[in-house]
Amino acid sequence: MRLELRLVRDGKTILEVPLSLADWPREELENEFKNAEESFEQLSKIFDALSHETRLRMMQHLVEDENQTLSFADFMRDLSLNPKTVWENSRKLSEGGFLEKVGRGQYSCSEFGQNAFIMMSLTLRRLIESLEEIEDL
Repeated sequence: MRLELRLVRDGKTILEVPLSLADWPREELENEFKNAEESFEQLSKIFDALSHETRLRMMQHLVEDENQTLSFADFMRDLSLNPKTVWENSRKLSEGGFLEKVGRGQYSCSEFGQNAFIMMSLTLRRLIESLEEIEDL
């Protein structure tokens, strides 16, 4: 069985990635790993930003908000967080490119942040489910 990840924009495939080592030509796989090394710092910031439940909840709350802008106090009230937790986690999300400070105590979801959060959280969850199904076969 061949398993692949495919990204499609406007009906056109823009990325196809086999998810099994057997489906990768050796040289192509080595090139992909080499290119990935060059992106480790950026990938690390993204994974670091999304590697905590509180930051995931904050991003979900921002993405679900109609204006995609929330205040420091909104995070405290709506997610039952203390000020230190909001400050530390909003800093991590900002460093990862997910949040933009748009005013005193006001945070907005960056365009990158919105797209990356949706792609990462939803896609990874579905990939995990698919991998678990394969294990059960």
